[in-house]
Amino acid sequence: MVSPFTLPPTGFGPGSQPDPDGELQYLPMPSGMRTYSPHIPDADDIAALAETLAMLAEMAAACEVVAQGAPAVSFDLGALSPAARKVMADALGQGEVSMKIRGLPAVMVQESVFAGVWMLLAAGMDVVEIAPVPTLSLTRAHLPHSPAIGVLAKRIPGLANAPALLAELVDKSRSRRAGEIAHVVNLSLLPHTPEDLVWLSEALGEGAVTILSRGYGNCRVTSCAQAHVWKVQFFNSMDTLILDTYEVCEMPEVALAAAEDLADSAIRIRDVIEAIR
Repeated sequence: MVSPFTLPPTGFGPGSQPDPDGELQYLPMPSGMRTYSPHIPDADDIAALAETLAMLAEMAAACEVVAQGAPAVSFDLGALSPAARKVMADALGQGEVSMKIRGLPAVMVQESVFAGVWMLLAAGMDVVEIAPVPTLSLTRAHLPHSPAIGVLAKRIPGLANAPALLAELVDKSRSRRAGEIAHVVNLSLLPHTPEDLVWLSEALGEGAVTILSRGYGNCRVTSCAQAHVWKVQFFNSMDTLILDTYEVCEMPEVALAAAEDLADSAIRIRDVIEAIR
């Protein structure tokens, strides 16, 4: 019996012929994965090095105790001499998480190359905080930049599932208990319209904290004015939105340094200290 499916002759069909205009064009491949890279600061000032090493040793010890559940520990970089402050900045480097915290004063946060070691800079503030996440990002998170007005948000044509999603998020926000597993509403898997997203954004308001985590692609996290609610969006390395969610929690896990990360940072800081010595 002759098969009803006949293979096309070799050398025919899409992609079988050379591109008359030049080389074949391929889709760009994902790139830009950031990984830990130790850096040994170079300084000739012996006194500045000694000052920096002493504080780095204290930071390593703090990473260990915070990893075991102790409260956050802060270090005042303003207490360092200008030369030592420069060496410290070189040693800490820049990691993959940064934050903007609105308020008085507004604070810029940059994670160092050591997970859980955060640099906070503002008017009158130049500190390093050892913690899963900076304390200010928790205490100021839901201070309203634009208020959460809930169902008072103006109804617009095209609205579909947003009111039901809002009711779910507000209910989980009000019943939230510290330490509970995050409640996630995955918009990427739910039917919704562009108008739904606009209405939800207005209804939930905007808080004081914006976070960018740069790893394999980007994760952008924004606090809502509604307590415990965060907007979490994941983008691939070509900046295409691949996951769009709301999370009800104290802080989305993507922004947190785990206990294992902090313990590992203690080891890495000590490795840098030994290399400098």
